[in-house]
Amino acid sequence: MSIAEFRAELGDIPQEDNPRIVQQRSRDHYWYSPVLKAKLDHVTAEVVVSPRSTEEVKTTLRAAYKHGVAITPRGAGTGNYGQAMPLSGGAMLNLMNMDKVLEIKPDRVRAQAGAVLEAMDHETKAAVGGELRFHPSTYRMASLGGFIAGGSGGVGSVRWGGLRNLGSILGLKIVTCEAEPRELDLKGEDILKVAHAYGTNGIIVEAEMPLAPAYDWVDMIVGFDEFMDAAAFAQAVALQDGLLVKEVAPCAAPIPEAYFNRHKPYLKDGQSVVLLMVAPVSVDAMELFVAHHKGDLVYRADQASDEEKRRLPPVYELAWNHTTLRALKVDNSITYLQTRYPSIEHVRKIYELLGDELPMHIEITRQDGEVTFAGLPLVRYTTEERLEEIIRIHEDNGCNVFNPHRYTLEEGGMKRTDQKQLDFKREADPKGILNPGKMVAWENPDFDFNAGKVWLFDGLNTVRQSA
Repeated sequence: MSIAEFRAELGDIPQEDNPRIVQQRSRDHYWYSPVLKAKLDHVTAEVVVSPRSTEEVKTTLRAAYKHGVAITPRGAGTGNYGQAMPLSGGAMLNLMNMDKVLEIKPDRVRAQAGAVLEAMDHETKAAVGGELRFHPSTYRMASLGGFIAGGSGGVGSVRWGGLRNLGSILGLKIVTCEAEPRELDLKGEDILKVAHAYGTNGIIVEAEMPLAPAYDWVDMIVGFDEFMDAAAFAQAVALQDGLLVKEVAPCAAPIPEAYFNRHKPYLKDGQSVVLLMVAPVSVDAMELFVAHHKGDLVYRADQASDEEKRRLPPVYELAWNHTTLRALKVDNSITYLQTRYPSIEHVRKIYELLGDELPMHIEITRQDGEVTFAGLPLVRYTTEERLEEIIRIHEDNGCNVFNPHRYTLEEGGMKRTDQKQLDFKREADPKGILNPGKMVAWENPDFDFNAGKVWLFDGLNTVRQSA
């Protein structure tokens, strides 16, 4: 590998080699995990390359292929598993200069990979009254390409499911890493080869996404004395066909009072809460539904003063991975898990078994037409051994764990790399230059991709079997 010769071929494509800046750009939110922090703290690239166009991406990858330089793509760096960290050094490929919205239609939007999700929504709302179906809690800074390459769903998943579902991504344009890089337009099930693949099998440069009608969503917070009452209410909300919601998240005490600092004036000690985003047309019905369930409506944004609204973060920045972030700002011994509870009784069982060692945080989502309990519980971390025990307790009780303390696709249970995935990797990245070290099946020819494991993003064979 010759990093100097690689750089010499990039012409006027912006480059950054200041060690402090390069190290900063080489990191994501891996430090949410004490396990990953210990393993990845030393990781850094040698240079950051910031192309401004697809042609400049092709120039970069052509040079990388020629000189054997590892390429790790990066958007805004809001991921949590080290997916945007360069395990083999080389070059960080910063795609944030490619941030244009290219086309808006009544039901879809096409944009470059570096487009920030919130900025995209500003444009689509103004043009056609539409918005992205879902987004992560890092909505204000996350990029489109990063969301697709490393995310799974988020705010809006209670209605629309996640990125794994057919129709959630309409099209991708990627660039391959070959002697002569190609642009490939992926449609249909081919999209699933690249979605949530951490940029290991092609660099996303454009994406086309469906739009939903945009609403001025109203933040609401509902309190309950018992967490299981909050969880039951949250499930009931998601099952109500007439209630239009974008976010439903029950959080057990002491999470609200301990970590939602700016909302403390509205919260009561010892209460668990349900975080809600509600369409204006459904607010009055939601208030009635809260009363039926004997909940305590402690906050309603449409009745807050302008000063309160300026002071308070949106509810989605209390939810999803922001719950963990807010806890870490108060207590750096906190970490988290990613789980799936098949039923509310599974939630109850784990809640009773682990108690305050695992402050419960659930995101209500939809999966294959069913309302599901996607867990992002906090963990009061002591040792890696105890963390593994907590994972085993989940699994022994029939709950799936998508382990956020692993940086590879497969070990975290995020993406099943079946033979079709590997064949596409060989086609798009024959030298294994793209984000090396993140795909076990590529590094280990004996990897068993048929092992009976649950995957968040299953293989392509599943698409055909369920069709």
